[in-house]
Amino acid sequence: MRSSKFSWIAVVGVVGLLFFGTLGSFVQLDVHAEDNASEANSENSEGDDSTSSDSGDSVSDEITTAATNISISPVSQILAIEADMNYEDSFKVSNDSNNDMEFEVYAAPYSYTYSEEEDTYKLGFNNENAYTQIVRWITFKDSSGAWVKTTKFTVKAGESVEVQYKISTPSSIPAGGQYAVLFAHTLSGETTSSGIKVEASPGLVIYGRSTGDTVTDGEISALTIKQTMEKDGTLSNIINASAKIKNTGNVDFMAKGTLRVTGIFGRVYYETPTNSGRTSVIPESEIMIKEAWDDTPFFGLFNVEWIVDSLGQTETISSTVLIMPPIVIIIILLLLTIIIVWIIIMVRKRRERRSKFMV
Repeated sequence: MRSSKFSWIAVVGVVGLLFFGTLGSFVQLDVHAEDNASEANSENSEGDDSTSSDSGDSVSDEITTAATNISISPVSQILAIEADMNYEDSFKVSNDSNNDMEFEVYAAPYSYTYSEEEDTYKLGFNNENAYTQIVRWITFKDSSGAWVKTTKFTVKAGESVEVQYKISTPSSIPAGGQYAVLFAHTLSGETTSSGIKVEASPGLVIYGRSTGDTVTDGEISALTIKQTMEKDGTLSNIINASAKIKNTGNVDFMAKGTLRVTGIFGRVYYETPTNSGRTSVIPESEIMIKEAWDDTPFFGLFNVEWIVDSLGQTETISSTVLIMPPIVIIIILLLLTIIIVWIIIMVRKRRERRSKFMV
């Protein structure tokens, strides 16, 4: 009986050590996770510097640089439109390369189309609907002073060109929003050292709001919090959240998601910056907004809150997320298996001893 009692005490002690040891790990992580994350970022940046000479990265950087040598300003314009109106304005196209550049300007629809394969809406510039009729009303001033649907310009290296455009509305226009993008597409794209020709098409998005009956309405749905996401082609332990925003009205509106991650003792480790941009949702579209804590540590227990705001509506979900490397899970399972087997063996021995005493 005495040895049996000591055995049970030992079992309770081992289980207690495992429990408090795991809890201690969480407490330690809760205090030092931020320092560990910053150290990891430091190591990653050093690693990036050491591999920057890789030929694949060099080609990628060269293409990116070539594609960003042309820019447009401003990148968006909000305006009120009425029937029988002529609205004139301009935008600047800058050439930041070392060579002269030729580009073409034109207007295209700014809309979303539904993809059945991916079950999501995708931004496109070919789908015309009732909210993209403004494309038909836009013309550009060419070098001769005529207003045309498309024209070409040449901008010298390091200089900028002012492009004038005009919106001429008909006598009858639909109520609600009108959306278009004015593209400046390069025709003399740069050729990289690897022989790849790079072209770019920066654009100015027009958000037009016509007078008349406007309907501002939308839906928030599919709020989710996950602990894994794909990054650089691999599935990584990164706390992230997403939600779908659907516009059921006839004018655009803004939406924003805020991700908040705290430790088990309430310390805030991550929160979406208050000055982060909001997402524009145009009519007849449903978009997905996402947010992620890129510096999620490899081990920890966190309380996660996902808040989505749109049109004065707020939807919130929360979840407790355990981040743990697979090797730790395997070790814990092995320890639990050993403890269970040991308990079974001890119980059998105890029964055998009792049966001997009874005989």
